[in-house]
This record gives sequence, structure tokens and C-alpha cells, in this order.
Amino acid sequence: MLSRLIGDPVLLLITLPVVIISLTFHEFAHAYSAVKLGDQTPAITGRLSLNPLAHLDIMGFLCMLLTGFGWAKPVQVNPRNFKNGKRGMAITAAAGPLSNLLMSFVCMFILALLAKFKVLAVYYGKGYFSGLSFGESLLMVLGTMIYYLSIWNLYLAIFNLIPIPPLDGSRLVDAFLPGKVSYYYNAYGRYFQIGLFAVMMVLIYTDVFNPISWLAGKVWDLFYYIWFGIFGIA
Repeated sequence: MLSRLIGDPVLLLITLPVVIISLTFHEFAHAYSAVKLGDQTPAITGRLSLNPLAHLDIMGFLCMLLTGFGWAKPVQVNPRNFKNGKRGMAITAAAGPLSNLLMSFVCMFILALLAKFKVLAVYYGKGYFSGLSFGESLLMVLGTMIYYLSIWNLYLAIFNLIPIPPLDGSRLVDAFLPGKVSYYYNAYGRYFQIGLFAVMMVLIYTDVFNPISWLAGKVWDLFYYIWFGIFGIA
């Protein structure tokens, strides 16, 4: 991914809004669910917003852009404002990955719809815009953005479901842990972050089996067969 983006400015420009949209909706979903469950902290801190500037973390954004996984600014939540603290935190945590899965699912529907009407075009490399009219080029840019939105959102959802603090998956696991185990899980689980980052780098830049890519591919195939099957073009 890194070499492709650096070597192709067009693909880089198309990918930028894809990453911004994916991260923004992920964090907005956290904020929205927390507010709905009774905690106004996200609203007070300005996170109940679809403005990307309210959510983006520069390092997390660059990492997401160049490697396929990354992060945004964590949404501040006060579990004391929930009727059930652990359950509220689990629901709030799950909202982020679920929003990404939903976006990917909707994007696949749009791709199938465009393919059905034979107006779907995806940019795959340099010079592919040669000979196209402005309208055709615009359709290709939009088709490519939707295509990558369907993929990047799956990566973001699956990565965040890894049960290592402070990723969303850890909040889901924590909801089922007793008090003492929960304390140690959150206190020492963060030390695995460095190891996780190192492992991800190895998986991305080598030919070693990448379980996140594999699982994202399987979910993407499922969404594809659902919508393209419904439209009779699978």
C-alpha cells in the first residue's frame, strides 16, 4: 500500500478523503452512542460532530493512510454517567467498528448499483484516465473512492476489534471480566500495544500471513456476494 500511494499521486489524493471519512464516522459513532446512553462528555468536548478536525490524530491518520490500520483521537467518555458502566462502555466501544461495517456494507450496495447500470469504473494505475471525458473521469474517481471506502472501513473495524487496550475490542472483553481481572487486564494490557504495532509492521511489509487482511477479505467477499448476487451480477 505504501509503495502504491507514493508512486501514484492520483491514488494518494483519492485515498486521503477515504481515510478521513472512515476515521470520522468511527469516532462520531462512539460519541453518539455515549450521548444516547446518558453521558454528555463527548458533546461537551466537541466530539459529537462529523467535522474531521474534531477527531483526527495526525500520527494515526498517517499510519492508517500508509499501512491500512490507524487511529483517531480517543473519545472521552465517563462511565459513571451510564446506568451500567461496563455495559455502557461496551456498547459505546462496539459502535465504532459497527459503523465501519455498516459503511462498508452500504458502499458495496452502491458499487453493485453502479455495476448494474454499467457506470462503475475503478482507478487501478497511472495513465488510466487517458482519453476519458471529464464526466467519465469524475465517475471513476467516485467509483474508486467508494471501492476503497468499502475496503478501508473493514480494515478499521477488524483492527479495532483486537482485544488489546485501548482498542475497542478490549472494552467488549472487559464487559465480561470480574473486577480484579478487569483491573489487571486494563493496567497491563496496554504494554502489549508496542508489540502489536511491531507485529502489524512485520505482517504488512513481509509476505507473512496477515489475519486482519484475510478476515477483511472474507467479509468483503460476503458483502460482495450479497449485493452483487441480489442485483444478479455476482
